[in-house]
Order: sequence, then structure tokens, then C-alpha cells
Amino acid sequence: MDLDISGQEFAPINRAYNSTFRAGRLSLGLVAPLAVYSDSAVPDMARHMERARLADDLGFAALWLRDVPFNVPSFGDAGQIFDPFVYLGALAGATRDIALGVASVVLPLRHPAHVAKAAASADVLSGGRVLLGVASGDRPEEYPAMDMDFASRGARFRESIAYIRAAAQDYPRAETGHGTLSGNIDMLPKPVGGRLPLLITGGAQQSPDWAAQNGDGWMTYPRCAAAQGRVVSDYRARIAQAGGQNKPVMQSLYIDLLADAGAAPRPIHLGFASGVDYLRRYLREVQSLGVNHVALNLRFNGAEIEDTMKRLADDLLPGFGN
Repeated sequence: MDLDISGQEFAPINRAYNSTFRAGRLSLGLVAPLAVYSDSAVPDMARHMERARLADDLGFAALWLRDVPFNVPSFGDAGQIFDPFVYLGALAGATRDIALGVASVVLPLRHPAHVAKAAASADVLSGGRVLLGVASGDRPEEYPAMDMDFASRGARFRESIAYIRAAAQDYPRAETGHGTLSGNIDMLPKPVGGRLPLLITGGAQQSPDWAAQNGDGWMTYPRCAAAQGRVVSDYRARIAQAGGQNKPVMQSLYIDLLADAGAAPRPIHLGFASGVDYLRRYLREVQSLGVNHVALNLRFNGAEIEDTMKRLADDLLPGFGN
């Protein structure tokens, strides 16, 4: 069996998935909040909608929200503060083309019926622009607040995936730990593409084979080139071994875009500060490794957000798959 499926096209799902992820290409997105808050866990959201519309107008492929139910001091980041599904609804009406993603919904802390209905609603209201990252959760402090067990989150994650997949069908039938869908009731609306694009985040307390077979793509973190190339190749080899079709890989990246285009990189949390020349070389390298989308996080950026967004759009978007 040929385990190199990297050139094979991805199966179409919805408008967001089809435009953001293309085999052999790299697109660029942004992580909300579109704000600098390096000295605080809580961002200033005063200009959030204006900046979301700017990201859409500039041609970024996707805007990514996070599911952070509680501001946990040890975690140090409250995300965009707003509930991701409420925010998806607001963004659906305020933007036209940009994909709207969540990276990622903490499935064990939410009933999958609510996730399925909220995500499908946002997908329909936005014209098929929703991408749903899903995770098992990494903040133990949140679980007692919802009377949930942290240790069993992996099993609940798997059952949530099964429930959400079933809910997209007409009058679904499924027996899960979250409840029984007996076939005599239906969930509306249905996702635009017939199912929600579910992107597994990290390991999600699952085996690598399970993650490769059950998601519509994989979200991971930045690594050195050699390590990133290995894990991306391994992910796609597991898909091929199971007889599956190629699926996209995306990663996050914190950046501080410096004024000097030729400035050498220096490390920051899960990323680097550099001039645009190095950033361009880095993005070309991860594209060559099989990464299909990079979500840029500007939390630690030193310059004004709008100025940086425009520089990124002018200097980088023409060279990539946006």
C-alpha cells in the first residue's frame, strides 16, 4: 500500500473546509482575540469586531476562537472571553468570506447535543463557514466546577464525537454515554455540507490511529522542522493504512512581527519574534512538510494589531493559498 497520500485532495465538506485546506498548499489564519495582551491573561476586546471584519477584508483564510469556560490563573489566558458559539453567531453576521473556527471546543465539558446544534446553527447562518476543532481539555481546574471527572475525559470525548456525527443524520440512532438517539426525533438545522468538519486537537486522550481515522483533520503545535515533518508524515501514514482519504494538518504559531524585514528570529512562547523574511521562510518550510494551515497568534506582538495585519496581508498572503 502506498502510504504517501500527501498529494491526494481532501474530501469536500463545507465552504470553510474547502477553502482553508488544500492539499500541497498552506493558508494563513488568525487567532482571536486580535489584541496584544502580553502582560495580562485578559485581553481588551474593545475593537474586536472591527478587527474581525478587517481580517475578512484583507483575505485571511480563517479566524480561530477558543473555548475557555473559566479564567484559570495557572493557564494564564482567558482567550477571547466570549463564549465561542455566541461569538460565532455574531461573527457570522459581521463577516462575509472568512472561515470561522473554534480551536478547540472542550467536548467533555459540554453535552454533545448542545455542541451539535450550536455549531450547525452557526454553520448555516454563516453559509457553511464553520470549522470545529475538538479537544479533551487541558485545564483540570474547570472539571470540578462542572461536576466532571478529569480522568475519564478521553472516553467522554469519543462518545461526544459519535453523538455529533449521528446528530447530523436524519432522525439519528445512536447509543452513547451522553444519551440515546432512538430515531424518533431529529436535530435541526443540519450542517451545510452534511456533517460538521471535526478537527482533532493534539492527542485528545486517544490513540494516534483513532485520531487519524475519526477526525476530518488534525490540529497540532509548532515543533522543529524535523519533528514536525515526522509527526505529519506519521499522521498521514496512519490514515493510508486504514484505507482513508488524505486529511489536512494545521498548526498554531505565536509571532511578534518586527519592523525590520530582515530581523533574525528569537524565541517566544510557542513561536518567535522576527522580520517578515524569516517568517516567510518558516511558512514555506512547514508547507513543504505537509502543513496546510497556520493560525497566527498576535498576543505577544509589539506593533499595533491593524498595522501588523496589513503587513502580513501585503507581504505574505499573495505567496500562500489564501
